[in-house]
Amino acid sequence: MGFFKEFKEFAAKGSVVDLAVGVVIGGAFGKIVTSLVEDIITPALLDPALKAINAENLAALVIPGTAIKYGSFLAAAISFIVVAFALFVMIKGINKLKREAPAEEPAPAGPTQEELLAEIRDLLKNKP
Repeated sequence: MGFFKEFKEFAAKGSVVDLAVGVVIGGAFGKIVTSLVEDIITPALLDPALKAINAENLAALVIPGTAIKYGSFLAAAISFIVVAFALFVMIKGINKLKREAPAEEPAPAGPTQEELLAEIRDLLKNKP
C-alpha cells in the first residue's frame, strides 16, 4: 500500500496538476495557432506571394541530379517564421487585454539631506 499512497501524494502535488493543466491548455492553444496559420494567414498572404514567384509547391523544389530537397527546408523555415509571427501577434494582443496593475504611489518624500543636517546643526548649537 505504501507505493500507491506515495503515488497519490505525488499526483496530488500542485506542481504536477499545474503542469497537466499547462499541457492541456498548450495543446488547445497550439490548435488555435495552427488554424490561424493554415486557414487564414497562409491563404491570405503566403499563397499569393508564392504564386507571384511561380513557386506554389515549395516541397517539389530539388537540386537537379541530387536528392537534396531544399524546397522542403524552405517550406519548413517559412512555416516556422509564420507560426512564430502569429504567436507574437497573439501574445501581444493577449497582453494588451490583461489588466495592468495599479501603479503604486511613491513613498512620501522625507526631509532632504540638507534639512537633516540643518536640524543636527541646530540641535548641536542649542546643546549646553
